[in-house]
Amino acid sequence: MTISASCPALFLSAPASGQGKTTITASLARLFTRQGKVVRVFKTGPDYLDPQILQQASGQPVDQLDMWMAGEIYCQQKFYEAACSADLILVEGAMGIFDGDPSSADLAARFNIPMAIVMDVKGMAQTAAAIAAGLASYRDDVNVVGMIANNCGTERHRQLIEDALPDDLILMANLPRSEHVALPERHLGLVQASEVSDELEQRFEAGADWLDASGILSSITALAPVEFFSASTEAVEPLLKGISVAVARDAAFSFIYEANLELLRNMGAELSYFSPLHDHQLPTADAVWLPGGYPELHAQALSANQPMIDALRQFHESDKPVLAECGGLLYCLETLTDLQGDEYPMAGLLEGHGAMRGKRGCQGMQAAPLPEGEIRAHAHHRSRSSDTAEPIAFGKRQRHVAPGEAIYRSRGVTGTYLHLFFPSNPSAVAKLFRSGEEAEGVS
Repeated sequence: MTISASCPALFLSAPASGQGKTTITASLARLFTRQGKVVRVFKTGPDYLDPQILQQASGQPVDQLDMWMAGEIYCQQKFYEAACSADLILVEGAMGIFDGDPSSADLAARFNIPMAIVMDVKGMAQTAAAIAAGLASYRDDVNVVGMIANNCGTERHRQLIEDALPDDLILMANLPRSEHVALPERHLGLVQASEVSDELEQRFEAGADWLDASGILSSITALAPVEFFSASTEAVEPLLKGISVAVARDAAFSFIYEANLELLRNMGAELSYFSPLHDHQLPTADAVWLPGGYPELHAQALSANQPMIDALRQFHESDKPVLAECGGLLYCLETLTDLQGDEYPMAGLLEGHGAMRGKRGCQGMQAAPLPEGEIRAHAHHRSRSSDTAEPIAFGKRQRHVAPGEAIYRSRGVTGTYLHLFFPSNPSAVAKLFRSGEEAEGVS
């Protein structure tokens, strides 16, 4: 018997990045939330920062959905679970509507979610309508129901766009430019929500008023419910029962998929959290996870916390597992040079030196072919490493034959620029967090 749940849903995409998708999605979530509605928001792709913003705006957990990294079954189940309790589901796209493989349009088409085109219309009028109409008709399996005109300066500007739209593509909202709703940014994207929580609250409320005044409510409330079906998923085995994992989590290390934590808990792991910035010792643990984040912004403080570095070195000498991803990798190298060119000693668990490199960087989907098994992942960084040891493997790029990110291993430490998505291979993850003979017993 197939089980389903229905809920109104809207997928917010755009012709390109930088059109205001996150601001509008967060403002829309807050507008409905303050009316007492339960709004579940999802983010397309592997993004860490946008979900932090969207979670604060909606007051609900936000999951990243990518049909390559997470798989269709995972995405299907997440939509179904959200539909069981939500009054509205919002999905924020990534990049442009058809960019990537799979793209935002692919995800929307697979789950029959109507789409709205968010577009910054500054400097154009009828042309904006033409672009929206072209996007709406580009694929037969994509249902684009409306356009949201961002930075729409005047009533005349709005009328020119609306009159040029085809009859089956409505102007859902025209939004004037507002300095009170824009979200703060830095070199890898938006600023972390925890750093500007109070400011974000003011911007969410201003954004909700901004959208409310546009008349968008009538378009959203007219959306028909979308039927989401439960997926047949295998029960998670308790492969980490009795294993304690210490997770670094603070302003320097915060790029953590909630799905990864959920999987560890479901496999029986006992999770504890610590701050490499502020704590002087590790929690009692069988394994340590150093996720990505912004260590380059806190390099001096990380370097100055010698008791924590000493604790990590002692843990390393015990040959217990340490997973160091991206920012965690930089912390485990010998030195880190920040954006100002200042060099600081780091933990030195792995050979090599890390350095920031401004606007140049690397990003993209890859699979990590670890000895424990292949785990899907992604890379997004603007730093480089040098004088490193010989890698044990390289990431396998999703759509390119060139070697991906290097994967290093020293005793129990596994270090890489890749951010692993644990649910893509629970068995491999369990082996990664178990040491020696214990890992050999995991099938």
